Amino acid sequence: MRNLKSGYFFVIATLIFLIVGLSGCASVSRKGGVQSYVISGSRYFSLLSLCDLNNVKWDYDPLTRTADLSRLDHRIKLQTGGKIIFVDGSPRKLNEPVEIYRGMLVIPVQFRNIFEAMFSKSAVGEAISFNKIKKVIIDPGHGGKDPGTPGRSGMPEKDIVLDIAKRLSGILKSYGVETVLTRSSDNFIPLEKRAALTENSQADLFISIHANANNARSLSGFEVYCISPEISDYKRALSSARSSSLDLDKASLASPDMNLKAILWDMTYTYNRGEAIQLSRDICQSIGASVDTRIIGVKKANYCVLRGAYIPAILVEVGFLSNRKEEQLLNDPDYRQKIAEGIRRGIQDYAQGAAGVKPEKQNTNLVKSKEGRR
Repeated sequence: MRNLKSGYFFVIATLIFLIVGLSGCASVSRKGGVQSYVISGSRYFSLLSLCDLNNVKWDYDPLTRTADLSRLDHRIKLQTGGKIIFVDGSPRKLNEPVEIYRGMLVIPVQFRNIFEAMFSKSAVGEAISFNKIKKVIIDPGHGGKDPGTPGRSGMPEKDIVLDIAKRLSGILKSYGVETVLTRSSDNFIPLEKRAALTENSQADLFISIHANANNARSLSGFEVYCISPEISDYKRALSSARSSSLDLDKASLASPDMNLKAILWDMTYTYNRGEAIQLSRDICQSIGASVDTRIIGVKKANYCVLRGAYIPAILVEVGFLSNRKEEQLLNDPDYRQKIAEGIRRGIQDYAQGAAGVKPEKQNTNLVKSKEGRR
C-alpha cells in the first residue's frame, strides 16, 4: 500500500512539475531571441518561446503529453517523446523527437524549420522589419575566367555562389530591401571594382559570398570573415580622404581640410569594423540555428573586397567543396535556399539589434588572420 501511495505521489508530482514548468516558460519574455539547448548532441529550441514570438496559440495536455499549435488556418499536433508530428493533418517524421527539458517543451532544428514555414510572421503575410537596412550589395565571388574552387564533382564555386546570391537577393527584395548584385551572370569582375561599388552607393551592407576548400578534406563548416585588425583604419582613412568624396551635409562643414576628412573617414571605418563583426556573429548564429552544419565562427582577413569597402563588409564561406558531404549539400538547390534564408535571418537579427539564437559552444570570436585575393 505504501508503494502504491508513493507511486501516486510520484505521478502527481511529475504532472505538477510539468504544468508549472510549462506555464512558467510561456510567460517568460525572450525579446532577444529563442533559447537553445544541446540534448544528446542535437540542438533544440524552446517551443513555447517560438510560439510567443510568433503569436501562435498553444495547448498542452500533460496527461497525454500532446500539444496543439494553431494560427489562422494552420495547425501542428505533436506528442513529447515522439518523432511523428501532424502538420495540417498530414504526418511528418522528424529526425529527433520532441522532448521535455528542464520542464519545458523543446523541439529539434528540423521541427523549427517546419514551424517557421508555417507560423512565422513572414509566412502569414506580416511585415518583417529590417529597420535601418534599406539596401544591400551582394557579391557572388569569382565568375567568368575565374571559376574559383572546383568541386570534387566538377561544379565550380562561381556557379554555386551565384545561385545563393540570387536566392538571397530575391528573399531580401520580397521583404522590401533593395539589392545590388556585383554580377548577375557568369562574367568576371575585378576585385577592386567590386569593392568600389560601395562608394556613394547609399547601400548599408556589403556581403561577399564564397565557397571554401582545404587540403584536409575532412574539414567542413560555415564561417564568416571581416576585415583584419592588422589593417590600419587611419591609413585607409588617409587614402580615402585624398581620393574619395565624403557626404558632409549633416556635419555643416563648408570646406573641411584634409586632416578633418581623414578623421571623419577614420571614424567611419572604425564604425564599419564593429558593425561587420556584429553582422558576422548574427549570421553565424542564424545559420547554426537553421542549417545542420558545423559553425566555425567569425574570422579576420585582409581580403581586397573587405579592405576596399566603404561600408560594413563581410565575406561568407558557405561550406567546403573539398569535403565530399558538404559538396553534395551545396549541389542541392534546397540546401542553397536554406543557406540564403539563414543569411537573411542573420541580417534581420542584426538590423533589429537582436543577437537572435545563440547556439552553445559556438566559436564566434575573431581568430587568426587570413591573407587572400578574395
